[in-house]
Amino acid sequence: MSVHPYITDSIELLKRMIAVPSFSREEQGVAALLEDFFKRNGLDYYQRKGNNLWIRSKYYSEKSPTILLNSHIDTVQPSSGWTSDPFSPKEEDDKITGLGSNDAGASVVSLLAAFRMLEEKKHPCNFIFAATAEEEISGEEGVASILDQLGPVDLGVVGEPTRMQMAVAEKGLMVLDGTVKGKSGHAARDEGINAIYEAIPVIEWFRNYQFPLQSEFLGPVKMTVTGIGAGSQHNVVPDVCLFMVDIRVNEHYKNEELFQLIRQHVNCELKARSFRLNSSSVSVNHPFVKRGEELGLEKFGSPTTSDQARMPFTTVKIGPGDSSRSHTSDEFIRPSEIVEGVKIYHQLLDNLHIHSI
Repeated sequence: MSVHPYITDSIELLKRMIAVPSFSREEQGVAALLEDFFKRNGLDYYQRKGNNLWIRSKYYSEKSPTILLNSHIDTVQPSSGWTSDPFSPKEEDDKITGLGSNDAGASVVSLLAAFRMLEEKKHPCNFIFAATAEEEISGEEGVASILDQLGPVDLGVVGEPTRMQMAVAEKGLMVLDGTVKGKSGHAARDEGINAIYEAIPVIEWFRNYQFPLQSEFLGPVKMTVTGIGAGSQHNVVPDVCLFMVDIRVNEHYKNEELFQLIRQHVNCELKARSFRLNSSSVSVNHPFVKRGEELGLEKFGSPTTSDQARMPFTTVKIGPGDSSRSHTSDEFIRPSEIVEGVKIYHQLLDNLHIHSI
């Protein structure tokens, strides 16, 4: 079976991307690689800010709604369990193994190939392809730093490994740091107020409380105490107990709203590290979702956070690969998954009609 030359180009581009380390805030090598690819393939109307690059459709019209095709070029650090060089792409048994191959290099190159195909004719919508930085750390110099330069966006298609199924909702993330105070004293005597004991009912509340609004796709808000620290030596009653909580938020609550609700229930000092990674969702009646259903794609809710959380417009997450491979040793993508990904992206977007916000 013949493969479209744009797809062949993209698979070769992915191998070259793997060979260049691209950790968060250090994506300049891959950004330069993409710049070179754009120029050599006639996409020299791109723009760049920092390590973010984007291409606006040559048929762009301010009168038409705009669809952003976005994925990220940064990776996490390789784990210690790799059995091969994570920066030497290895292709065998329908696998390309290498750091960032699955998360999210395959989405970057698949969206790029689909964008190039869409560029061959005018569509009812504008398209902007963007390859952006700092997704893995939710950094300020990633996609959030270029949104004001993209103009109005009516739909964001965020490339992440979802087996090319549609994540129509994504949980937000809020991390809390808590401080429970007591009073120091000698452990041999009945004195002081043990901050650890005072913290037990607080931690139990985070363990057991269920917020009333649950999501069809994301389920309940999930709160997990993921760290605790107290005490300096065995014979001193600790006067402070510190803990942290990972909270995955469904689309029924904004992070700041949820924080205020938690403060009403918990009697201790609480500080949120950030409110900016809110949950996101798209209507199941959106034309993109409806077309996906016509193609036989499934709808699901994603428990992991992506750059969707930074986008103040309707988004859907979909891409080749499998989330279970992300951040693992010997991470891989199948070339056949990229072929399928480009095909489905093109089928979803070709002549798609959506309304401007």
